Formats: sequence, C-alpha cells, structure tokens
Amino acid sequence: MADPKYRPLDPSITPRFADVATFMRAKRVEMNEEIDVGLVGVPFDIGVNYRSGPREAPAFVRQYSRLIRMVHPTSGVAPFDLVNVADLGDAPVNPLDFAQSIADIEAFFAKLKALDIRPITIGGDHTIPTPILRALAQDEPTGIFQIDSHPDTLDEMCGTKINHATFMRRGVEEGLIDPKRVVQLGLRGSRFSQNDIQFGVDAGFTIITFDEYEEMGRAAAIETIKAVLGGGRVYATIDIDGLDPSFCPGTAVPEIGGLTPRDAQMLVRALEGTDLIGADISEVAPCYDPAGITSVTAANLMFELLCVMAPAVPRHR
Repeated sequence: MADPKYRPLDPSITPRFADVATFMRAKRVEMNEEIDVGLVGVPFDIGVNYRSGPREAPAFVRQYSRLIRMVHPTSGVAPFDLVNVADLGDAPVNPLDFAQSIADIEAFFAKLKALDIRPITIGGDHTIPTPILRALAQDEPTGIFQIDSHPDTLDEMCGTKINHATFMRRGVEEGLIDPKRVVQLGLRGSRFSQNDIQFGVDAGFTIITFDEYEEMGRAAAIETIKAVLGGGRVYATIDIDGLDPSFCPGTAVPEIGGLTPRDAQMLVRALEGTDLIGADISEVAPCYDPAGITSVTAANLMFELLCVMAPAVPRHR
C-alpha cells in the first residue's frame, strides 16, 4: 500500500483551484527510493520540423490535471492507494543545445531507472522517447505500444538522425525495441514517400492504420494488441496527433480522420496485465488550443496510464 504522505490533495476537501498545480495534484518531491511511479515533464520541442509549442505542455497539463480525481470509474483502481506516486518535476533541457538536451534527458531517466521509479511523462515533442528508451531499455529491449498518425521510422529528417520522426527506427537499430512486440495504431495522413512505413513492415511491426482500425473495429484491435504485446515489458507512447484534431487541436502536426478520446481510453486499458515500464504523451501544443481540451485529454490519458501501471508495480518491484 502507498505511504499516506504521498497521497495527493483530495478534491472533495481542498478545492481544485487551490495551491500550486502539479500532475494530478500529486506531491512535488525530488526523486527518491520511496517513489514507485514518477510523473515527469519534458519541455523539449527543438526536434520538430514544422510548428513548435510542445515545450509548454508540461505546465498546461499540470494545470488541467486538477480535474482528475482518485479512483478509476471502470476498473475501480485507486492508484494513489496502491503505490507512491509523485510529481518529480521536469527533466533538464537546454533550448539552445539539442545534443546537450538529449544527453540531459537520458541522464535524468537513467536516475529514475536506478531508483526503480517508473515514469509517466508529458512531452515535449516525439523526439523524447529516444533518450527515455536509452535509459529504460538499455538492459533489455521492450515492446512498444504507439498511438500515432505517423510511424516515426524515417532514417533522417532535414539531415538529422534524431528528431520527432525517427525514434522508432533508432530504437530498433540501438536494440532498445523488440520489433516483434510493437503495435503502431492510428497511422494515417499524407506521407513523404512510399517508403515511410516500410522500415516497420520489414522489421516486423504490427501496424494498424486508421483505415484498418475502422474496418476491424475497436474490439478486434484490442485483441491484436493483447496478442502481440503479451504480458511482457511494454513502453507506451501516445502522440496526441493520433487523436482527431476535432478533439485535440493543440498539436503541431494535426491530421484529420483520427481516433476519438474514447478510443484512446479503451486502447490504453488494453495494456492491463502488461509490465508497463514507462509511458509518454507527446506533441501536445497548448498554444494552438485556447480552450485547453487537448491538455484535458492528455491529463485523462495520463490517469489511464497510471491506473494500468500502478497495479503491476508491486509485483515487479
């Protein structure tokens, strides 16, 4: 059971608008060996080639996550009762030095791994899984569950090898990702070339385009996710542009014709029973969404990930 000192503020007692914003009103502490799940921000967006803005996401999602309560409405999981959850602040970044930022992010997550803290991260652009996986999966390749409108398997973009369109390819090449235990779901939108997704096909990824998802239905997709990932180690990464921009307009690269928030909720719940070693939600760009609904969705998906992760932590700690 969780230590009561890490219990977040109860919204039925302390008004949601009160006190300093943290992820889901969790305690803000420095990383230590008592923490089981760390909620982390990575305000990094110098890996995008179009519109910047995801650097603002950690601050905005903290604000909108005041909405989250204590117990999951369907599973009944009360994550803050099961494990010690804390807001560990933001990984260090240098907005004028790409390489230094990548190194600093990796070092930050390596410290989390050394303390056996499982991170749930709000990016940042979709470059961030590269340094995160270098820290979390250095000893054993992990399965990947990816919600995204893009495959992120380019070899390079604008002459660079590490950016928001290459992390899946780098992860396989560096031995961080088990390609036979990868599910990419929601791919759609125009492509740079016919070869955009070919790397994943050749590597053995299970790829479910949005057209295929629509045809097979959500229940069948969930069965595929469970079959491919099994009960082994999994890292989940959600690019918010995997959801339709009518629901999540606050993203750098919106693609029409995507998942609904309800789809995303149910797909994350399909990870129940896996050994979820970490997760991120990336590409939230609050500056393109004055109403804040994208940040609200990200906060709720963060809670969904926490409710999948928390019951598994004591079995593996």
